[in-house]
Amino acid sequence: MSSFDPGAGDRRGFFKDSIGNWVRRFVERTEERIVQERYVRPPGSLPEVAFLAACTRCGQCAPVCPVKAILTVPPSGGLAAGTPYLEPTSQPCVACVEMPCVAACPTDALTLPANGWTGYRLGLVEFVPERCVTFQGSPCRVCVDACPIGERALVQDEGGRPVLRQEGCVGCGVCVRECITSPSSFEFRRLEDR
Repeated sequence: MSSFDPGAGDRRGFFKDSIGNWVRRFVERTEERIVQERYVRPPGSLPEVAFLAACTRCGQCAPVCPVKAILTVPPSGGLAAGTPYLEPTSQPCVACVEMPCVAACPTDALTLPANGWTGYRLGLVEFVPERCVTFQGSPCRVCVDACPIGERALVQDEGGRPVLRQEGCVGCGVCVRECITSPSSFEFRRLEDR
């Protein structure tokens, strides 16, 4: 005679979900304690705690960046000291197709995303239309022409105004820096700040 308990599957699922939630909260709290400051990492970087563990601080990724966008966390950066990071509003990543920084990394701290830039995000860019000169009647296409991703990320509508396509935007920050308005009509946010 079988001792089938129809509620056993529900209990297993409950415990599995509970343990999964507990592990996720534990990892988040550990990361909060370890990571004193959040940095925008080069493309293909592991999640922050894993990145800090895998990065050897060799510096091989920085010199291969064609626009010198990769900086190094100073010695005052605690556990992050010596690791690479980006400052997209001052020198954005230009979304190189071949990602030379990833190829230069001797560990898996930086790994080539499975689909390259498709679906990958460095950060989040938001468009602020009330700052844009095209909404005040002045023609401009600086941001559209500067975008390294092209029409997948940024186009102009029929009225000549920018249209940011979040699904294609990689959050590189080129439009933020190149925008002619002050402050920029585009804002960069770290993914953690969403």
